[in-house]
Amino acid sequence: MRRIPGAARGYILCAVVGAGLCALPAVRPGADTPWTTVVLLAGLYALCEAPGRCPFLGRMLGGSVPVGAGSFFPVLLAAALLLPPAGAALAAVPGALLARVEQRPGGVRRVWRAARLSLAAGAASGAAALCGGSAALAVPALPYALVPAGAAALTFCLVVAALDGGILATAERVPVRAAWRGLLPGSLGPHLVHGLAGLMMAVLWRSPYGPPAALFVLLPMYISCWVFAQYHREQGAHRSTIRALVQAVDIKDRYTRGHSERVGRASVLIARELGMDDERLEVLRFAGILHDVGKLGVPTRVLRKDGPLTPEERRVIELHPEYGHEIVRGIGFLGEARAAILHHHERLDGSGYPYGLAGRQIPEVARVVAVADAFDAMTSTRSYSRARPVPTAVAELKRCAGTQFDPRMVRALVRALDRHGWETAVTADESAVPPRPPRGRAAVPAQPKAAPAAGSHGGRGGAARHRRGG
Repeated sequence: MRRIPGAARGYILCAVVGAGLCALPAVRPGADTPWTTVVLLAGLYALCEAPGRCPFLGRMLGGSVPVGAGSFFPVLLAAALLLPPAGAALAAVPGALLARVEQRPGGVRRVWRAARLSLAAGAASGAAALCGGSAALAVPALPYALVPAGAAALTFCLVVAALDGGILATAERVPVRAAWRGLLPGSLGPHLVHGLAGLMMAVLWRSPYGPPAALFVLLPMYISCWVFAQYHREQGAHRSTIRALVQAVDIKDRYTRGHSERVGRASVLIARELGMDDERLEVLRFAGILHDVGKLGVPTRVLRKDGPLTPEERRVIELHPEYGHEIVRGIGFLGEARAAILHHHERLDGSGYPYGLAGRQIPEVARVVAVADAFDAMTSTRSYSRARPVPTAVAELKRCAGTQFDPRMVRALVRALDRHGWETAVTADESAVPPRPPRGRAAVPAQPKAAPAAGSHGGRGGAARHRRGG
């Protein structure tokens, strides 16, 4: 997101003003702010976040530094228990400004993160105070301290989720009804664990041993960060695996280069409109990107043939979903994406392939990918077919909804296109595109995925007569 929309800038400005108002009481004349504790906790949080931004420190620590915000939230939750709301809000700012930023513009993202965490820490401190937080930290009252700690963690989670949903709606243009879906359930558990760690820090901070004793809590925190970093490395390995498979397909079938990435993007657009959670969005992205991986099992001479395909060659093309499923069968992290790879050429009326499934028998993820696949096929120029304008492709999808495609998926794509638009792509030399087919024959992309296959000749023959299953 290099250019931040005006609505998002206004939203961030409001968050910054809110954070400033939250921290203002700490600097007013006569305020009884425990500045020593504020400075120590702010410095500790900043020190924890520094290795993620400093390559030298990262190498010293074996490259296992935290890779995202949230790893050291226990420090902020300890601040919420030890400080008044204004002091807790201030303690969050230095570390948030120093934390690592993966995407540009970095400055705006850091300011947003600082405002977001400042508001969350201040609100958490207020919730803890309402539950008698400071008094409950005395060792004899330790069991009762779970109440303010839980209140602080829950409030922190609620504020972060609310602010994150707002930025998704304004900056990423996620539908308002879907922006907050899944944010709270997905983060509640980790925040409650952070709350317990923050409580441990706060109790040790107030103990006779003082702040140095609280540093012992950092060891298990760092171990959790190491696990978190390992998880992200595993995710990186997954992405590398998928990228290698897609590159192999693109090299083998030059006609559809870039098609897989676009189908993945269109699948995510549809899934977002359907309100799917982030985990399924990732599954749909994988499914769209890898839907044609079975081409690796199809002879190159068939994929690159310029003339019409023989019935035998069409039957070979129709095997590519099964080939793809066999290729990815052992890749466990793909989950539902494997079903989409196998069934994305099935049709609602049961005339698709490879198994002739109908209606709800076809997995939901496969119905999503089928629409995304057909849409990109129709709007991309190949060496054997001209691109159609987006409105024409949409009209064709609507015409085939209920027979070839799930109408719900088609409607979701139409809403997404109205909201986000679509950039068409040229994937082959346009000068090589043959003339339009003669009248009397449907003007369709010469591929099994193309929408007009429905109703052209009926049954499996309509889909089978297309050329390349890409």
